[in-house]
Amino acid sequence: MYSLGLVSHLAFALLCVGLVACEPGDGRSVWRKMSSLNSLNETQLFLYDTFPQDFLWGAGTAAFQTEGAWDQDGKGPSIWDHFTHSQHIRFGNVTADSSSDSYTLWHNDLAALQHLGVQTYGFSISWPRLFPNGTVGAANKKGLEFYNRLIDSLKKVHIEPIVTLYHWDLPLALQLKNGGWKSESLVEIFNDYAAFCFQTFGDRVKYWVTIHNPYLIAWHGYGTGMHAPGETGNSEAVFAVVHNLIKAHANAWHTYDKHFRKLQGGFVSIALGSHWIVPGKGNMNPVNVERCQQSMEAVLGWFAAPIYGNGDYPAVLKNKSHGLIPFFTEDEKKHISGTADFFAFSFGPNNFRSALAKSGQQASLNMRQALNWIKLEYNKPRILIVETGWFTDHKVTTEDTTAIYLMKKFINQVLQAIKHDGVDVFGYTAWSLVDGFEWQYAYNSRRGLFYVDKNSKEKQEFPKHRLFSTNRLSNIVAFRGERSTNPFGDNFPVTFSGGVSDSTLQVHLTPSSPQFTDPNLYLWNITGDGGLHKISDVKLKTRSAQCTAFSAIRNHLHLVRKLKVDHYRFGLNWSLILPNGDLSAINTEALTYYRCVITELRKHNIKSLVTLYHPTHHHHLGLPVSLHSAGGWLNRSTAHAFRDYADLCFKELGEWVGLWITVNEPNRLSHAYNASSSDTYTAGHNLMMAHAMAWQLYDKHYRVQQHGLVSLSLHADWAEPANPYLPSHAAAVQRFLQFELAWFLEPIFRTGDYPTAMHHYLREKNIEGLSQSTLPHFTDKEKKIIRGAADFVALNHFTTHLVIHQRQNGSRYEHDRDVNLMSDITWPSSPLGFSVVPWGIRRVLNWVKANYGNVALYITANGVDDRSYTDELRTFYIRHYIEEVLKAHQQDHVNIKGYYIWKLQDTHVPQFGLFSSHYYKSRSKASVQFYSQLVTSNGFPSEKQVRSCEDKDKQKNCLLCAMILERKPLLFFGVCLLIIVALCISVLLIYQRKRRKPY
Repeated sequence: MYSLGLVSHLAFALLCVGLVACEPGDGRSVWRKMSSLNSLNETQLFLYDTFPQDFLWGAGTAAFQTEGAWDQDGKGPSIWDHFTHSQHIRFGNVTADSSSDSYTLWHNDLAALQHLGVQTYGFSISWPRLFPNGTVGAANKKGLEFYNRLIDSLKKVHIEPIVTLYHWDLPLALQLKNGGWKSESLVEIFNDYAAFCFQTFGDRVKYWVTIHNPYLIAWHGYGTGMHAPGETGNSEAVFAVVHNLIKAHANAWHTYDKHFRKLQGGFVSIALGSHWIVPGKGNMNPVNVERCQQSMEAVLGWFAAPIYGNGDYPAVLKNKSHGLIPFFTEDEKKHISGTADFFAFSFGPNNFRSALAKSGQQASLNMRQALNWIKLEYNKPRILIVETGWFTDHKVTTEDTTAIYLMKKFINQVLQAIKHDGVDVFGYTAWSLVDGFEWQYAYNSRRGLFYVDKNSKEKQEFPKHRLFSTNRLSNIVAFRGERSTNPFGDNFPVTFSGGVSDSTLQVHLTPSSPQFTDPNLYLWNITGDGGLHKISDVKLKTRSAQCTAFSAIRNHLHLVRKLKVDHYRFGLNWSLILPNGDLSAINTEALTYYRCVITELRKHNIKSLVTLYHPTHHHHLGLPVSLHSAGGWLNRSTAHAFRDYADLCFKELGEWVGLWITVNEPNRLSHAYNASSSDTYTAGHNLMMAHAMAWQLYDKHYRVQQHGLVSLSLHADWAEPANPYLPSHAAAVQRFLQFELAWFLEPIFRTGDYPTAMHHYLREKNIEGLSQSTLPHFTDKEKKIIRGAADFVALNHFTTHLVIHQRQNGSRYEHDRDVNLMSDITWPSSPLGFSVVPWGIRRVLNWVKANYGNVALYITANGVDDRSYTDELRTFYIRHYIEEVLKAHQQDHVNIKGYYIWKLQDTHVPQFGLFSSHYYKSRSKASVQFYSQLVTSNGFPSEKQVRSCEDKDKQKNCLLCAMILERKPLLFFGVCLLIIVALCISVLLIYQRKRRKPY
């Protein structure tokens, strides 16, 4: 007996140590191409398209997992019955004796299939239910009646049965008498059993699967001992089992081909299961590619290479087995090769749970790549996916939200493989139809599309709220997928503001030239050394530095101008302007610097949107130290101090500023005060009052002269229900928006008070004892101050979340909302994990319009982190998000006034900036040119619009020419006058020089 360690290294393979000579196969190109794939390419993004009209949608089960009735109506025991009965500790004293009881309640399964609207049902025949002792003789009458009744009922409702002859439940008698699959005698015994099934049911069955996932039968049944019959430690036995399983399948295929195909016209295959694996960290060098190839050959290829190839095992297995692997004779190779009419593929969690990544490799759930590997390795076979899906925890009943998105991912990957890669997939089987006994995991996991309470007598089946199962799968079957909209091309109005946003603008008070600030007098090169030498005791009169003397301003202006934007948003440094937090000490130099920035921008027709307070999560939240020490925004006096600060800024800078933001993201800043919900809501209350008092101040004292607009900007990510079929998730989305946005918008734009929904929800949680949170109270005077205290809505939008309702206990803001956030794994994402969901920005804009009327809207920050040199993610992000903003304006008639990309320049990671800073030098990224073109074009003009613009330019030029021709005499007189004046000045200068010469 040999050690299992050898087969462990070999059969599971991930075969990472040393390279061996392999037979050439095109499968390697799948990994080679991965290094050049762009995840934002249209072929890699979620595909909105339709499946072929004849595509087969189905669901599947296995007899042992769902039938129950383990000893009823003459059924004999299987190796799994014996395994679960004898291994009480391993299985937690549970068995599959009754399971989902599909044997008795088969009509419930039929109703579930009809509810789904599928075309196929994959199920397995219980070998010991037909032949209790395993050998073919007189079939068990009750068992025969059951399968005939099931097949007839399926055909009656136009559901095609896909029948598996063996899904792991070998008759126990064959294990005890013959040694199970270790014995070659089972090859003929299985052939007799298969022939009986072909003869008995074949007139109504078009698709046959001989054996389901033989790799796990051999590996777990005779290697690890995790599956029945539970044998371990014998590598030679594992190889023998594989050998016999392959021959058993081949014999059954030939039996059908010779005796039944002509009359029945069916198709026979074997269901092969596999993982998928990729090199860690995306390192696609030849060594890693070869290791991945060997891993697939040692699992999927162990069976696929003989059946779909030359009839023999992969070279990598034979070379590594040290003679343990049996050999096929030349006649056997010919007998085995080509014994499948289609490729039955299983891509389920059982294969991945066994896959232990080694030597830097990692498992991947990319079914599309696995399908492509099969296509390239085995000459483009027709593929039927006979098992796919994922586990959920046993505590999950009908709300298996996480499984929604894995199934969505798998289905779309199949669609991509069909449409983009030409893989011939003709059917998809979701696994499984109902919850059942999950092999070594017993009832600790669930995989059903329908929930079954195994402890109930009725075993009633309840559809789970899966996006691509039950209701939604029915929709996919009916509508064959979803179609995308056509690309959108149009322009924003001329008055639309295209800008760039920044955080607090740092002040660099040292001018680049000492010309006007140094009072000393210097002599140059008096010693011949080329240096400046100061003259002592001589002091010159100086003046303050000019705006043009600050190199930092010039450099900053250069970056902004390069974007060709007409607006630049930046924040003032409150703690720098008022170091003491009040007007007792004013940093006039800082104010001068900011004034210089604003006026220099105006010289180049760039307007400023100035943020008075742009909080940071360091340095006392951007507050003056004295205010932070006094409690910050928990202290109402901070709001009054902010009003005084705003008054100073309006007075000193307001002449040149048309748009003001008082506070950036107060709905997120308040989260910094998170010791309790009381602190969070108090901080939010004071921030809101600070804004309102600043707005009232501007409205009363400055608006008439300065004509500016004032608001505050809110963090405004969008949210969608994680499970759209659950009312609780839809309600959680509205609650998220109420606590996130309406918290500040409702008092300002509607009622002067907090949202009624927030009040009611918190009151309910108070009554239930889940929270002690309450919202602060607005006095009547405060309501008058705050209501209407904004001239527009400013939103900072970055991403979209999926929201789950999750009841929480505790008096904190994050607990009060009772929501949990997640993401759709099919969405593109940034390095920091921000989902890129362009339509989210359009939906949040429409939500504001629906709730607060046709108020003016500005997107004051929108961007994504992208650390790549090519900047492809940011360019993709900008294009598609601005396109959605344009749709909101043109199609939804949202009153959107401006869009500001976030942000100008990186100073540290994360890299949101359009410019990167390296050693005090700024470099533009690829997205700079793209964004500047969008701003210049004012959107996405069509060719017709471009030609129209060109015609207008020509027309403008023609108008200028006409104006010149019309006023030609006047212009001629002016030119002559200028020439005469120039001549007179020249004569005077010459005369003055001649008079000086004698002296």
